[in-house]
Amino acid sequence: MMEFTPAGSLFAPLPSPYTFRDGRSIEGARIAYETWGTLNAQASNAILILTGLSANAHAAATDANPSPGWWEPMIGSGKAIDTDNWFVVCVNSLGSCKGSTGPASMNPDTGTPYRLDFPNLTIEDAADSATHVLEHLGIETAQVVIGASMGGMTALALACDHPHRVRHLIDVSAAATALPFSIAVRSLQREAIRLDPLWDGGNYTDESYPESGMRMARKLGVISYRSAIEWDGRFGRVRLDSDTDDDDPFGMEFAVESYLEGHARRFVRYFDPNSYLFMSRAMDWFERIEDLQRVQLDSALVIGVQTDILFPVQQQEQIAELLASSGAPTQFLSLPSPQGHDAFLVDYDRFIPAVRDYLHRL
Repeated sequence: MMEFTPAGSLFAPLPSPYTFRDGRSIEGARIAYETWGTLNAQASNAILILTGLSANAHAAATDANPSPGWWEPMIGSGKAIDTDNWFVVCVNSLGSCKGSTGPASMNPDTGTPYRLDFPNLTIEDAADSATHVLEHLGIETAQVVIGASMGGMTALALACDHPHRVRHLIDVSAAATALPFSIAVRSLQREAIRLDPLWDGGNYTDESYPESGMRMARKLGVISYRSAIEWDGRFGRVRLDSDTDDDDPFGMEFAVESYLEGHARRFVRYFDPNSYLFMSRAMDWFERIEDLQRVQLDSALVIGVQTDILFPVQQQEQIAELLASSGAPTQFLSLPSPQGHDAFLVDYDRFIPAVRDYLHRL
């Protein structure tokens, strides 16, 4: 089974047994996290970052792991999330294979991985488990909770279910509920994995791994993470230099196909397929529209991207309206980035000022 814990990760134990929202419990569960900056004496300067589906807790370089993190331009001394002022905690989601307990983790009761015996994961489970990281660090309330994509859903669940844990919220490219299009895309991704014979009902091994299914799932994901405008600008109709292989007349011909293949191959051996299934389904199940009208936030910033097809900007506008109806002063930004859902990971010219300006006002 495939677990990929970044170097330098820290771990917060969950209560044992730990009970999920479906009523099932597991022993010895943990959440992986990393930190930056210094927690003040009042423990009042904490920012909690909640990750998307495939992200680990290594959001930025640390002394223990100096390699760049997935949000490196955003976090650090003098950056938008300024570690000279803030104590930043990034948690890897429950259910992941990046250090937190998930389907690829060993079940202490059986001595084998949980696989499909893992409890039915929900976004609320991810939010619940993140609060135990705060407790582990001696933090009663995070001044700011930040989440993007699936992490944005988790942040909304945390605000709904643990109102005393968060004062301010930055919610990025997320949704209060899953739309049919998003469900359809994720359903096809899960189907691609499950139809790979090597998935074997979740009983694959590192040697017998459903690579084809994961490749297809990742390609579908990447297509939905970016916009048609970006695909056209980056690749157009550029063809590959080599001629089509006579043995494979329908093989890759265009540069965009080669890009997708390379992206998929870099991913497939670095994420556990069963974790992908559980976390993907958790997003489809999420529904908190009514609850968001009753949150207790001091303020919120909601950011959407106009070219996002997976989490359309109308969904972020809806979140902002729901939060505002609860009485929380809420700012909504609709950014004209051409880079779709993944813009928060690449379009720093737009995202850095938005996050920096909001945090400076707190």
